[in-house]
Amino acid sequence: MQFVGYRPRDQHGPASLQLADGGAITRVALEPGRELAYTLGERRCAGTITDDGHVACANADAPYCPQHTSTWVCAKCRGDCLKDEMDCHEAHAIYLAAFAPDVVKVGVTRAWRLETRLREQGADRAAHLDTVENGRIAREREAALAARFPDRVRVPTKIAGLDAAVDEETWRDALADFDPVDTYAFDYGLDLDDRPVSEVLATGTVVGARGRVLCLERGGTVYAVDLRDLVGHEVRAEADERDLQASLGAFA
Repeated sequence: MQFVGYRPRDQHGPASLQLADGGAITRVALEPGRELAYTLGERRCAGTITDDGHVACANADAPYCPQHTSTWVCAKCRGDCLKDEMDCHEAHAIYLAAFAPDVVKVGVTRAWRLETRLREQGADRAAHLDTVENGRIAREREAALAARFPDRVRVPTKIAGLDAAVDEETWRDALADFDPVDTYAFDYGLDLDDRPVSEVLATGTVVGARGRVLCLERGGTVYAVDLRDLVGHEVRAEADERDLQASLGAFA
C-alpha cells in the first residue's frame, strides 16, 4: 500500500488521504476522533491517478518524479502571461489571509473558489479586497501588494501558530488601507493548549486539521503532520511504535 495523495480540509469536508493498494484507491477521511494505525516505509514517487485507478511509479523522487510532476504556470504568473494564450478569463478575487499570530499574505484565486481556497490554506482570518475580471489583472494587483505582504506562507510557519490567536493589532494594521468586500474568521476546532510537535507519522488519534496540516494525538502529545510529507510513503496497516519527541505537556 502507498499514500498517493491528499485533500486539505475545506468547507465541504474533512482532510483526507488517498491510499492505493494494487491499483485500487480508498479515501481515508481524517475526521476528529478517528484512530489511525499506519507505519510508514520507503518513500518514492506516488505515480498518477487515472479514471481506471492508481498507476504506480518506481522512481525514487518523492512525492512525485519529474515525469509525474505537473507545472502550473499560473502559480508563477505576475500578470505577464507565460502561456501561449491566456485562458484565465473568469473573475478572480484578491485577498489577504492571516495566519496566527502575525503573518499576513496576499493571494488571488478564482472568485467562486475564494472560501474554499482560504480553508485549504488554513487561514485564520481573511479579507476579500476586490474582484477583477480576469487572472492577469489579479496577478498584477497581487504583484504590486507583494512589496508589502508575502504571497506565500510555509507550512512550518503555519504549524508554529497552531496554538495561538491572530494578533489583532497586526490584522487591523494590514486592513487599514483597504475597504474589504467581505471578511472571514475561521475556527478549525483544534483548541490546542501547546504548540504541536512537527513530525511525519500516521499513527494516533485525529485531533483535527487546518488546511493540509493534520494534528494527531499520541501518548499525550499532539503532533502536526504536513499531509504532503506522507505522500509517496509505502505503508503497513499497523501502528507505528517508534519513540518520538514528546511535548513538555505530556509530562505535566
